[in-house]
Amino acid sequence: MKDFLKIAAVVLALGLAARGAWGVLTGALSGGMFAPADYTETVQTGGELEAAYLAAGPHQTEQLTVPAPREEWGSFTAWYPADLPQSDAQYPVVVMVNGTGVYASKYPAVFEHLASWGFIVVGNEDPSTCTGASADALLAWLLNENATPDSLLYGRVDTANIGLCGHSQGGVGVFNAVNEQPRGGLYRCAVSLSPTDRDLAEALNMPYDPAGTSIPVLLLAADSSDVIELDGMQRIFDALPGPKAMARRTGANHGQMLYTADGYVTAWLLWHLQGDEAAARAFTGAAPELASNPLYQDVRLAC
Repeated sequence: MKDFLKIAAVVLALGLAARGAWGVLTGALSGGMFAPADYTETVQTGGELEAAYLAAGPHQTEQLTVPAPREEWGSFTAWYPADLPQSDAQYPVVVMVNGTGVYASKYPAVFEHLASWGFIVVGNEDPSTCTGASADALLAWLLNENATPDSLLYGRVDTANIGLCGHSQGGVGVFNAVNEQPRGGLYRCAVSLSPTDRDLAEALNMPYDPAGTSIPVLLLAADSSDVIELDGMQRIFDALPGPKAMARRTGANHGQMLYTADGYVTAWLLWHLQGDEAAARAFTGAAPELASNPLYQDVRLAC
């Protein structure tokens, strides 16, 4: 088994695309981007709530980009509601954690979508995010902007409502940002999309342990061509101590999970960071929509 994992690790390290049809599929379909600009209009949905939260939110969006403190992280960018400068409101935050080599500038549509729902969404150009270090630095930058009087973001960050979302290696980085980084205690909820299987991640020298993640976690993956299979997802789900939900999207592959499940990702973040009770019904109540959505399988809910 260990020899197999070493071989699998080499294959993954040489090219994650070979397992998930990742760069070929999304890159070809979206002009080099990893999330199509029109995905909110083209992704199929299987429930009313999923469709409602996949659609664009009520805000127009803008962005702010600055150099990152470390060269390998490229730049830090915040997408935010366009009415933020004229508003006295504070906005909840979503920290995005990149997949392997999938820079924030390669999936701006995801940031824009979340920002349209009233979030400040921050990302960077780090190609290797598994430790959560660049996510922690990104959050530190945002908190500093919130405390700097001449910053556009001064006083606009709702520091009590910060979440994070990561895909692939970034799905690993989500757990390490929460459990291993200095500001991990500031997060209120998380989403891990197609995180690398724990055994494979160990072989790739990017270990993680979800057991200490007591905040609510949404765990989603594809039903095929993914870097984590059902049994690996179940082990993560069982290890999580706090409120949690899990499902696999049918007919999707690894790369598509960056954006395909965004209706429920947005609903999860709105529920936990903005108190949206309608969004909560996707996961809770007598008939949670996710459990009956024909586009999802292997659903487990403990919210």
